[in-house]
Amino acid sequence: MPVDLENQHPLAWDSPTLDADTKAMLDNLQPNILHAHVREHMSVLLVQFNDAAEGKAFLRNLASTKMKSARTHLEELRDFVVTGMEGTPYVGVGVSQAGYHALGHSDAEVSLFADETFRAGMKQRITLVSDPPVEEWEQAYRLEIHAVILIGDATPGTVDALREEILGELPASAQVLGKEIGLGLRNPAGDGIEHFGYVDGRSQPLFLKDDVDAEPATVWNPFFPLGNALLPDPLSPNPVQHHGSYLVFRKLEQNVRAFRQIEQDLANGLSLTGIDRERAGAMLVGRFRDGTPLTSKPKPSGGPVPNDFVYDGDDGTRCPFSAHIRKTNPRSFGREVLMARRGQTYGTRTDQPWDDSPPQDRPTGGVGLLFMAFNGALVSQFEFTQQKWANNPKFQKPGTGLDPVIGQGPRDLQVSFPKAWGQPELSPPQAQVAQTVTMKGGEYFFAPSLAYLRGL
Repeated sequence: MPVDLENQHPLAWDSPTLDADTKAMLDNLQPNILHAHVREHMSVLLVQFNDAAEGKAFLRNLASTKMKSARTHLEELRDFVVTGMEGTPYVGVGVSQAGYHALGHSDAEVSLFADETFRAGMKQRITLVSDPPVEEWEQAYRLEIHAVILIGDATPGTVDALREEILGELPASAQVLGKEIGLGLRNPAGDGIEHFGYVDGRSQPLFLKDDVDAEPATVWNPFFPLGNALLPDPLSPNPVQHHGSYLVFRKLEQNVRAFRQIEQDLANGLSLTGIDRERAGAMLVGRFRDGTPLTSKPKPSGGPVPNDFVYDGDDGTRCPFSAHIRKTNPRSFGREVLMARRGQTYGTRTDQPWDDSPPQDRPTGGVGLLFMAFNGALVSQFEFTQQKWANNPKFQKPGTGLDPVIGQGPRDLQVSFPKAWGQPELSPPQAQVAQTVTMKGGEYFFAPSLAYLRGL
């Protein structure tokens, strides 16, 4: 029977009663989609193929010799918990609509991908999400990218060696347009953070039963159906059994110095003192740096990062409607929009991202996020999130303003902030915060099934 992508129960991936089609899906699905793969160190290769036969042969060999399935990844995770045995590296592949054409697929075949956003490509959609003009992107992203190759593991040596091996197998007709190096950031508590210093990736849609069972859920249900990330692979040998996912890849540069100055100025403008000064940044992000959600507490909790919360009853006097995590995951609605985010920070710095050093000690560029997210439908997930939520100055109520972190567009609307947590008194209207995250380029890809890749 076809895989039920809208099943309202988490997938028990190792159940002995799992049906044959779902087993085949897991055996032919790339890892890192349904469950994040360890990728403290990551290499990204942006590739262009100039000979269809050689491009197919390269991808076929890559999938056959270096790519594991989602099932193998999950089995490795289970073995690591039981025995401590380290798993194998992650190699992932995404193909753009131009890439499918370069591999010899016809217009009619590419049209089988129903999502108009994927068929158009990111360059054709910039006005819809207020991205910078293509001529302002980094050079590699201005070109026609056919495939992205992702290599991730816990140790840099493994990633470097595997990258060089893959580069050595590229045909002479192919061209590497660009390379990115991802490097995970963690605070002293061991939580993953982004370059502004805030715990990141805490609230992810969970698809698998063992993941859902391990997550506290009294008011917020972390389970999401497979359709939030998966769809049948239309060019695979058997789309009933073979699935893939639309992959958004965007390089986002962060001006950490400017963001920290904004936090400082906002705290001063609201006359915040002591530990309450941390609330200024939390009103922009929606969480304190340690991950404590602002809607739950007026100050950091100092304990495990909670995720079991909703915004019901919060009229914006605790967590502003404009806060980044409230904009991109309102929780009480829009569950079908949420993506499986698998981003990776990039860039090195001499300061500690989590401390209270002054803004002038912070980098102004060269660091940021390699944003990656898997979608079942780009137009109704990623683009909807960016256009209708993050960039919408009237999100949930007039006067909300843009998302202070990833919002793009005119900032002519003035906004107010609660002067005290949970109290109705607001600050005088003030200009929205300046944009401190700049999109440097990207592309829409499809992460095809292993069955497709191995059958090329």
